[in-house]
Amino acid sequence: MIREQELSNATLKEVAKKMMLAARTAPKGKGTDNMVISLVEGDEIKAISDRMIEIGNESGAQAFIRDAGNILNSPVMVLLGTEIKSLGLIKCGMCGFKNCTEKNKHPNIPCVFNTGDLGIAIGSAASIAMDNRADNRIMYTVGQAVLDMNLLGDKVKIAYGIPLTSTSKNPFFDRG
Repeated sequence: MIREQELSNATLKEVAKKMMLAARTAPKGKGTDNMVISLVEGDEIKAISDRMIEIGNESGAQAFIRDAGNILNSPVMVLLGTEIKSLGLIKCGMCGFKNCTEKNKHPNIPCVFNTGDLGIAIGSAASIAMDNRADNRIMYTVGQAVLDMNLLGDKVKIAYGIPLTSTSKNPFFDRG
């Protein structure tokens, strides 16, 4: 006999893999890919949750503590991040600098294409979760912990997490 929960967790992992594919193939400015995408589960989720609690306690931002509890309901979570690299455009200025040459003198200021591409990729990934009826929520709090833990590498400066679950009540909403 195969119990529903066993199938559910395996299915969520397959959904997460499809989300990663959707994020990778999402449109990107000039076709330049600065994305880093990973899947975590089990002890890795617990470690991220622990760091989120620490951040919440250190900063007083209770959302981190709330979200830390929420992700423990997830057998699998997708992490998405981007490196900060300009596209070498001659005329743009959407980052506030005259052009990419000027922006590159400020390496920690994001190129708008990096953040825009990340947002499009996250939307593509979340749409796959929705299409498969997997409960999910895009969480910047997860991303902050992931950055602190350097889980996506030291070049990634902006990150988010998308936990997945399949319960009778979506734990990511009506959270207070």
